[in-house]
Amino acid sequence: MTDDLSSSNLVSILSENLPRVFRWAGAIARLLRSHDISLAGKRSGFADSDALTLADLSVQELLVAALRDMGPAVRLCRIEAEEVAGDLGRFAGQSQWVLAIDPIDGTRQYRDRTGNGYSVMLHARTPETVHYSLVYLPQEGPDGTWLEAREDRILLGPDDPDRSARDVLNALPSVTADRHRRSRRILVSGFLGQDEERARAVGHAGLEGVRGAETGGSLFPLMAGGELGGALFHTPNVYDFPVSLHLARLLGGDAVWVHDGRRVDFRGLWLDERTNMIRLPGIIACAHDRAVLATLVDVARDWSPDRYGRAD
Repeated sequence: MTDDLSSSNLVSILSENLPRVFRWAGAIARLLRSHDISLAGKRSGFADSDALTLADLSVQELLVAALRDMGPAVRLCRIEAEEVAGDLGRFAGQSQWVLAIDPIDGTRQYRDRTGNGYSVMLHARTPETVHYSLVYLPQEGPDGTWLEAREDRILLGPDDPDRSARDVLNALPSVTADRHRRSRRILVSGFLGQDEERARAVGHAGLEGVRGAETGGSLFPLMAGGELGGALFHTPNVYDFPVSLHLARLLGGDAVWVHDGRRVDFRGLWLDERTNMIRLPGIIACAHDRAVLATLVDVARDWSPDRYGRAD
């Protein structure tokens, strides 16, 4: 880490500048969704991973350009982006700091118009943990919904276009940890044809395992708001999962590898060439209640950690 790139400096720059950019990006996503914008090009064979639209590329182009123009401190970060779009070569090739972008999280739902739980999201992390997360859901509620996690607080609530995006976020109440201890609903995701079976196993352990289509919305506001107690992921990608980790830790919980209970970090990533995504290895439990976390570890510790039935 350099003197130009301290945690407080970077988080301050991002939190001051990104909200208005996300609002612009959300407006583009809303507009493009009314047109036929599906694109070919992803052929992994997995429907959720292969969903790609012009909005993914357009929103990422905007976000990368905005980050580039925020100054040299931001350009000292590496970029990990789900799509190949934007002026990515302006950022560091090597850095302890990573800005990870998912321009449209929930692309399949977005493309197929099956719900409004899609979002624009970015997080900033080091190898140890996540330091800043911003999620904007353009069509969740009358004017959109915000989620911001930074330092020791989580902000969650509706947007108000009559005020600046930063002013709206500043006026939102902080989410408190104590109200989140009740939910035993756990998202089960990434088990490639076995999500239903794995969700049943979570249910047999006294929790309620649910699949993505059963959550009733985006994981992130549901987890921050207490409707979901956490998640059990198989080899999650680095573009959206780290926000779940961030929320869990700020709410008093954690994210751990189920095979040994070790706290998750970002030192052992791998490239999934089938989907062209960077992923964490193995199965990860994430919850804001440590008792729930322990139960998830017990349930899944003997399941195969190999995404495709073998080590990739």
